[in-house]
Amino acid sequence: MAEKTVLYKFNLKPGHCVEVGGFIPKGCTRFSINLGKDEKNLVLHFNPRFDEHKIILNSRVDNVFGEELKESVFPYQEGSDIMVCFLFQQDKITIELGTGSILSFPLRFPIEEISYLSLVNLQLKSLTLN
Repeated sequence: MAEKTVLYKFNLKPGHCVEVGGFIPKGCTRFSINLGKDEKNLVLHFNPRFDEHKIILNSRVDNVFGEELKESVFPYQEGSDIMVCFLFQQDKITIELGTGSILSFPLRFPIEEISYLSLVNLQLKSLTLN
C-alpha cells in the first residue's frame, strides 16, 4: 500500500521555491511529489520510476492526466536520502534534483499560487519554502 503525505495551506507564489528532503524506502518501485491547487489539479506530478530508470513529469486537470514527459536523468536509489527543489515561475517549474541536474516542466494551466503538496512512497524529512 502506498504511503501518502499531504500538506495543504501553504502559498507558494511565482519566483519562490519549495525544497523537499526525503528518504526513499527500500523496495520502492516509484515515488511521486505532486504540486498544485488540490489533488485533482496538479501543475506538476514528479514521478521517478525505478523499473524504467526514468523520471516522469506530468500535470493533472480535473483529475485527468496530460501527456507524460519522460526524462532519462535518474539519480535515485532505494534506501537513500534525496533533496529536490521546485522553483515556481510564471510559465514553468524548474526542478533541481540535488545532483546538479536541472529539469523544466511547462505550466499547462494558469495558476497564481501553489497550495497543495503531496508525497507518495517518500518519507518526508524536511520542507523549506523560499
